[in-house]
Amino acid sequence: MEHTIEVLKIEECISSEYIKPKSMYYLHNSIEKRWDIVDTHDSVAILLYHKDLDSFVFVKQFRPSIYLKNNDGFTYELCAGIVDKNKSLIEIAQEEVLEETGYDVSLEDLKKITSFYTAVGFAGGLQTFYFAIIDESMRVGEGGGIDSENIEVIYLKREEALNFMFDENIATTSGLMFALMWYFKTREK
Repeated sequence: MEHTIEVLKIEECISSEYIKPKSMYYLHNSIEKRWDIVDTHDSVAILLYHKDLDSFVFVKQFRPSIYLKNNDGFTYELCAGIVDKNKSLIEIAQEEVLEETGYDVSLEDLKKITSFYTAVGFAGGLQTFYFAIIDESMRVGEGGGIDSENIEVIYLKREEALNFMFDENIATTSGLMFALMWYFKTREK
C-alpha cells in the first residue's frame, strides 16, 4: 500500500471531540504544583491470534504524532478503539475487530484479560485488553476501518513475533508489546 504524506500545517488545538487539554493545580505534601494533562476517552484493545495462519493479526496505520518523531508515522498496533458510544466494552471490542480487520468475532470468543492505564504522564486513559482466537470462517470483510481510517491488516507469524517486538526500526505500541508478552507467558507454557 503506497502512502504519500505532506504536512500542511501544525496549529494549536483549540477544541476537539477526542481530547481536552487541561492544567491541574494541586497540593502535594503542602507544596502547590501544576501538571498539564489531557482528558481523553478510555479504550479497548484486542490481540487476535489467527489459528489457521499461526499468526497474530495487527493493524498498521498512520499516526501523525509518530510521523513528527520518525518521518514515517506508520505504527503496528493491536486492533483497538475508543470508548465513545453507549455500548459495553466487549461490544465495542467486537465492533472494532469487525471494522478494522474484517473478522466477525462473537462476544463469547472475546476474553477479557485485564485493564491498565495508558499515557500516564499526561492522559491516563483506561484501556481494557481482550484476546480472541480467529480463523478464516470468521472473515466477513476486508477490514481497513471506517470513514478515512486507512488501516492495513497485518499478519505476523507467531514464530517471528519475538524478533518483531524487539526490532527498534518498527514503530509499535506498548499495548502491542504487553499483549505479546502476555501471550507468550500464559499461552505458550
